[in-house]
Amino acid sequence: MSLGSDSMKKRKRMESNRESARRSRVRKQKRLEELLNESALLKNENDKIAAEIALIEKQVSVQKSGNVILQTQLIELTDRLTSMSEVLRVVEEFSGMNMDIPEIPDPLLTPWKLPTCASLEILASTNVASSDPFFRF
Repeated sequence: MSLGSDSMKKRKRMESNRESARRSRVRKQKRLEELLNESALLKNENDKIAAEIALIEKQVSVQKSGNVILQTQLIELTDRLTSMSEVLRVVEEFSGMNMDIPEIPDPLLTPWKLPTCASLEILASTNVASSDPFFRF
């Protein structure tokens, strides 16, 4: 009787092991599917972020180009203003008229000390928001 009892125990143990292995395979398969889904979601999110970064980098590039143009114009206008001040000094010297010629600050070294022109009106196009990608919302 102990022989039959041992083989019965052995058979039950084998069945239990098979069932445990099956449950383990099911759990592993479920976990694999969860990880694959999570991976797909993260890849999509990563692609969206990469596209946003590319757009922002393009906008930064446009703004940097605009800055270079403005800085170049500032230098050119400063040079022209300096030349005009020199002409006025020569006129003042030869005409004897006293002209109030203000000193021109170096805008590249002290941009916060630039003279303000409160009476000047700044004109802008009404379609700036539609034509400039930086202002699109």
